Amino acid sequence: MPQLPEPVDPDAPTLLKGPLLTQEWLDLAFVHWAVDPSTIAGLLPDGTVPDILGDVTYVGLVAFRMHRVGWLRSPGVPYLGSFPETNVRLYSVDAHGRRGVVFRSMDASRLIPVLMGRAGFRLPYMWSRMAVRSENDVITYTSSRRWPGPRGAYSRIVVRRGEPVLEPTELEHFLTARWGMHNAFFGDVGFLPNEHPRWPLHRAELMTCEENLLAAAGVPAPLGAPVSVLYSPGVPVRLGRPARPAGIPTP
Repeated sequence: MPQLPEPVDPDAPTLLKGPLLTQEWLDLAFVHWAVDPSTIAGLLPDGTVPDILGDVTYVGLVAFRMHRVGWLRSPGVPYLGSFPETNVRLYSVDAHGRRGVVFRSMDASRLIPVLMGRAGFRLPYMWSRMAVRSENDVITYTSSRRWPGPRGAYSRIVVRRGEPVLEPTELEHFLTARWGMHNAFFGDVGFLPNEHPRWPLHRAELMTCEENLLAAAGVPAPLGAPVSVLYSPGVPVRLGRPARPAGIPTP
């Protein structure tokens, strides 16, 4: 029998003893739209359903800088491990009550990490021309897809960073306090946990959002105006080993 979803907690529920990967996620823009769960349920892997707050779920467009990805406890790689990334993500829960995200696309500007993510983790990484530029409180994220396509998939997101969020709302915790991803790691849905400090969040103004990444990821239109726009300077992150569908860690 499926378990009830675990509580939404802004702090990581467990500390990972032996991380598989370490990295930093920096200068993040979180842009979210509310959608009817039935419109995106078919985009989730078997074994998961849309995670719902009230009677809706959410589609996220998250742009940021990946910084110094490293294996195990090794120092992060300065060049190959540092690159812009923009993700299209959905919100999921599995039969064990584990809340997570499902990535529909992950555009990144380094080809080797893209190939490793696709081959090693079966993640939908895409190789793209990308840049992140900051001027005062305005941050601009651009991407133009190279491979594997569809060619012409692009985004240009411009946000203005606002005041710190001292008391995040229930929705803001729901959208950002995600302690793992669901993906078909073993031919069936698996769960890759992560752990990091509580998000430092800022209000943000969405100045520009020109993109077709959502449509390229299969997200139905129209979505209307975003219901949440946030910025974070970032956090250091540790990723654990994927757990099998039954929740048993891999050897």
